[in-house]
Amino acid sequence: MMTLLTCRNYIDGQWVDATTGNILESYNPALVSEVVATFPRSQAEDVDKAVTAARKAYSSWRKVPAPARAEYIFRVGELLLQHKEELAQLISREMGKPLTEARGDVQEGIDCAFYSAGEGRRLFGLTTPSEMPNKFAMTVRMPIGVCALITPWNFPVAIPCWKAMPALVCGNTVILKPAEDTPACATKLIEIFAAAGLPAGVVNLVHGVGEEVGKALVEHPQVDLVSFTGSSETGAFVGATCGRTHKRVCLEMGGKNAQVVMEDADLGLALDGAVWGAFGTTGQRCTATSRLILHRDIKEKFTAMLYERTSKLRLGAGYNPDTEIGPIINQRQLQRVNEYMNIAREEGAKILIGGEIANEGQLQQGNFFLPTILDNVTPDMRVAREEIFGPVVALIEVNSFEDAIAILNDTNYGLSSSIYTRDINRAFTAMRDIEAGITYINGPTIGAEVHLPFGGVKQTGNGHREAGTTALDVFTEWKSVYVDFSGNLQRAQIDNRS
Repeated sequence: MMTLLTCRNYIDGQWVDATTGNILESYNPALVSEVVATFPRSQAEDVDKAVTAARKAYSSWRKVPAPARAEYIFRVGELLLQHKEELAQLISREMGKPLTEARGDVQEGIDCAFYSAGEGRRLFGLTTPSEMPNKFAMTVRMPIGVCALITPWNFPVAIPCWKAMPALVCGNTVILKPAEDTPACATKLIEIFAAAGLPAGVVNLVHGVGEEVGKALVEHPQVDLVSFTGSSETGAFVGATCGRTHKRVCLEMGGKNAQVVMEDADLGLALDGAVWGAFGTTGQRCTATSRLILHRDIKEKFTAMLYERTSKLRLGAGYNPDTEIGPIINQRQLQRVNEYMNIAREEGAKILIGGEIANEGQLQQGNFFLPTILDNVTPDMRVAREEIFGPVVALIEVNSFEDAIAILNDTNYGLSSSIYTRDINRAFTAMRDIEAGITYINGPTIGAEVHLPFGGVKQTGNGHREAGTTALDVFTEWKSVYVDFSGNLQRAQIDNRS
């Protein structure tokens, strides 16, 4: 059994308890009797202390040259490399994903560190001709201020890195509020940031409950920006609150992603993509493949292939080397997934395989749900429209490519999408007509790379993108600068030629 970890808040360069002294516990989802960590149940007073520290540090951190700020982030990347296996083991135990995926989670943080560090020498602005003689015009990026980073449990290292690293390189200070299910992962990550030598107050960590700590951060008058990843329902509150208080806000929310398989597809390749997309991370990804849109000519054959592959998937604790499908994060989410099975039956869908909580042998000691295929699904069903966030995929039959695109787009979300076809004309038409922030051709709906923008349309987001150079647009403001060296008053847009 793993040693019980004691997590604390990190404020102004010090590890401290919550003001009230109250604590919470995180559990191993594969063995719910095992407490992985204790952590503070912080309140608004703790948030206020973190904001005060971040505000104070901002005044000097923003003046550190960007290449020098980036050197700290590069060191974070080096430390993440050194501690990769330790972090992966912790992720697997506290969050539940298989070790291979947990290592990928940490690797995303490493990749983000090195990529973001490079941006310290590429915070490019623009120069442009002035309409006046002897006048110079340019644009520069300016930091925004104190950034609240509210992150989920499914990628407890990668997502905080996606937010914190570009924010810091841009000259902001940050306060991380991690999910209640993964406090130990967040603590270890911030220990690494601290070990990289970042000045006190530049990076802060406040544990607690979303309705208490998260809400206090979003509403705090001295927080300038909120970057939130989570449900669309919570994101709506965050967006509305930030709108009223004039905060910059970046929202990354839900998805109801679809993979289209056309009659000319490489079915073996499409099968690999469908299984990985639907059941990777136990379906607990915003980019998970929750809908499979299948052309009628290959529907029966592909369904049989998918059934066979799904029936052989091995469930277990993520830290067991043979595990392919780990546990659901907690009991609440496990029951939510199970409730959708009742909804599926009521709506007339057919459960081909799975559809129930796994309770054989050691699986009954954790939050396990059998990988599930729903057949006879129509686009109007709730299981085809609502995010389940579990190892469940719905099969929808279509008669044509045009029908497939129309059904793929018939959703409130628009994060990731996929189509398998050998027809280049269809591929390019899909790239043009699919309403999503990400489109894969002959690849699954999951698998982002840190140098490309990440985000979606409709209720998936609010127009911003994470990762890539687009992250700089989240964490900086543009300033236009004019330098007039004519020695005279020159009035723009005044017609003095008549």
